[in-house]
Amino acid sequence: MVKSNGNTRSSLHSAKLAKNDEFYTQFADIEKELYHYRKHFCNKIIFCNCDDPHESNFFKYFALNFNFFCLKKLIATCYVGSSVADMQLSLFGDERSENKTTRTPYKIEISEVPANAERSFGLADVEYLLGNKKNVLTRLNGDGDFRSSECVELMTQADVVVTNPPFSLFREFVGQLDEHDKKFIIIGNKNAITYKEIFKLIKGNKVWIGMTPMGTDMLFDVPEYFAKELLANKKEGSSYKIVNGVIKGRSQAIWFTNLETKKRHKKLKLYKTYNVAEYPKYDNYDAVEVSRVAEIPVDYDGVMGVPISFLDKYNPNQFEILGSNRGVDQDPNGVYGRGSHLNGKETFKRLFIRTIKSYNESQTVNV
Repeated sequence: MVKSNGNTRSSLHSAKLAKNDEFYTQFADIEKELYHYRKHFCNKIIFCNCDDPHESNFFKYFALNFNFFCLKKLIATCYVGSSVADMQLSLFGDERSENKTTRTPYKIEISEVPANAERSFGLADVEYLLGNKKNVLTRLNGDGDFRSSECVELMTQADVVVTNPPFSLFREFVGQLDEHDKKFIIIGNKNAITYKEIFKLIKGNKVWIGMTPMGTDMLFDVPEYFAKELLANKKEGSSYKIVNGVIKGRSQAIWFTNLETKKRHKKLKLYKTYNVAEYPKYDNYDAVEVSRVAEIPVDYDGVMGVPISFLDKYNPNQFEILGSNRGVDQDPNGVYGRGSHLNGKETFKRLFIRTIKSYNESQTVNV
């Protein structure tokens, strides 16, 4: 069990100051990804453990689709550092002084949602749900940190964890899920693929990419103060976009999951054949460079270096992931080190793969 202590608590406060940790997922992006998992959600307990119901679209989405997914229960916990305090104050009858904002960490458990619920969500809707005796709002003893004992206990009771965790704590968040063998659908930075802690799980077929293509441009709601900073100091199109007059933060974010999907077992159709001229060998590896996933040769049996976007097409029955060019500590055999070079120049991030000769297209998983 991951326990909180003074150092981790301090690190979480530091994380809340990290701008990428204040990116709030848009409802449309959640809807686009999660409707694919209806079979996985049926009669299950969903836990959103980084989500204030007033500002979290994950909570709103599951509350609005509670009956569609036939959920057993929806649980959400709020960290004490949540940027929205008004809701907690109102629900608990707390007060805010002129000079100090009081934030109340709490959990909300939804076990029943009326079939005629409106397709909108705000404070009034949460209060309406709490009018049902089967739904409960409770103060937390601690601060709502996902690593606290009471939040970990809630996680052990849940079937699936679904949230957008703080990017700065992504390694620790995924490590906790893996330690407790939890099913999950979460958002993380695309660069997390090459983190040694995450890559070993991908390589071991314990984590993979969700249904939304990796190249999808994900935009996020951000606090007003941060929106002003983006507008003043960052470049439009790369760090933010303006949609209908609203500044949206932009991040290289993708979905990670360990729930089976049809996409994960779809055959990647190959059309190119291998030739020495088009597929040069690396200076420092016994592997050939394949700069585009679509150009993986159909007839090459050796090791190939491919872009990380390969994970969007990765079928574990068709290919084997061997390593990465982002650190020898990702490869227990020490074959792949730091960087891959062609004619003395380093390439971009690469995954090293090999085609499975015994692949049979009839090898499918019922999802």
